[in-house]
Amino acid sequence: MARLRTHLAALGVGLSLALTGGPASALERLVLRLPFLETQVTINLSGGQSAEELIQASPDLQDLQLASGGKLMDFLRQVFLTPLPLETKALLAGSTGQPLLEQALHAATQLVELEDFEPDVSGRMLTDALLRSERRGQPNILGFLRELPGEQASIDLSRLVEVANRLKTNLENGVALANSTEAASVTAGMRVPLRSSWSREVVQVSVPHRPQTLRVLILQPASSANGRLVVISHGLWDDPESFEGWGEVLAAHGYTVLMPDHPGSDFNQQKAMLAGAAPPPGPEELRLRPLDVSALLDGVSTGRLLAGAKLNTNAVAVVGHSWGGTTSLQLAGGVPTDSRLKSRCNDLKHPERNISWVLQCSWLSGINQAAVSDPRVKAVVAVSPPLRLLFDGSRLETLPAKVLLISGTRDWVVPSGPEAIAPMRDNKAAQWGHRLVLVQGADHFSLRSFRDEASPARVAPVILGWINEQLEVDGVITFSKGGWGDEQGSLVDVSDRL
Repeated sequence: MARLRTHLAALGVGLSLALTGGPASALERLVLRLPFLETQVTINLSGGQSAEELIQASPDLQDLQLASGGKLMDFLRQVFLTPLPLETKALLAGSTGQPLLEQALHAATQLVELEDFEPDVSGRMLTDALLRSERRGQPNILGFLRELPGEQASIDLSRLVEVANRLKTNLENGVALANSTEAASVTAGMRVPLRSSWSREVVQVSVPHRPQTLRVLILQPASSANGRLVVISHGLWDDPESFEGWGEVLAAHGYTVLMPDHPGSDFNQQKAMLAGAAPPPGPEELRLRPLDVSALLDGVSTGRLLAGAKLNTNAVAVVGHSWGGTTSLQLAGGVPTDSRLKSRCNDLKHPERNISWVLQCSWLSGINQAAVSDPRVKAVVAVSPPLRLLFDGSRLETLPAKVLLISGTRDWVVPSGPEAIAPMRDNKAAQWGHRLVLVQGADHFSLRSFRDEASPARVAPVILGWINEQLEVDGVITFSKGGWGDEQGSLVDVSDRL
């Protein structure tokens, strides 16, 4: 019963995102199909206003109430009768028709079948149903479901198993590769606490391609500056502070580090979106993010930013996480194409499909304007970037920058199999000087590193080693000589095993 209650809770919330359609009679029944138990559970939604009345109207729930020792009642109250957050209406209204919401709803239709209706992935029907439920005095899941069209919706829980198995498969290759490859050696001095030998400043920079200024976190070495510049690009709905630990290691070794907020897809944008004050990030953000970085390089080279710092802007490094990693690949000369987007985005059962495809597929309409490389970028580190659908790898041999790809073996958001190993293997990237490092046990978010952490960031030494080597800077470590591993032996260069 505990497992069943967990499934029911998740599905109750999931329905609020997945069921859409055209105007019709109110939804009367929700059917949960459990083929692995050779049974199904039918909930009669029109049977009452309270948990007690729902149970009374649904024989299957009566059986579950007895089997649960009376505990089902509280569960139903929590799932169906708890008021929806006040921000829900504003979020849906502000997101209706936006590609990112459409892709999320399209993915949700794999799990939900609304009988006799085609799914409307624009989000309009969701918003309308929520407004009607509020007017009827039922701003909760039960009231919301009753305002959806049709008579019956069904969910086949075996499809959840299929999705889970696909995610598991997409991780298995990375786990096997990491376990069978020797880990990188460790330089003891790279794993001791840092001494604060840099300055920290936040500035606002105007840019020609956005109405907003860019908020930029700057770390500058207090002494022994090497005159080289690194830009760190954050991921979707994140901010520079999540990667300040990376920047601290680089600044401690002489690099000046710029860490911009990308205003169209940062943490503040997420807050505005959830409040209904802004739509989700649109496809144009795929082009604007690299332009943010190039604008900062322009500012440094003209002296508008970091005047008098004597920095080499003709050979810089860009480091990015998640969407920031995609940004770094664009700057390196990667040209996004639409061929895989068009052929795979509608294939909900593609064996490589993963959560990051929701974001990647939302970029389709902006793909033709997203080729925005910058020849000043000579070294790139892309950590967990969504890339499989965007880049075909045809230009690897001519990229002006060498790319280090880093991926965690437990990253279920951007899994290593389809998003790192397959592209590197299929395009024979290693023969052109690009490398792939897997981090055993790391997920999508655990490689981030914040300010003043007790020990240096887990992947900071390998980032430093790669940049030292590509920019030909004398340093404590370089990538090819090793020494960028950790005490746990979790960092593994698998490039030559692909």
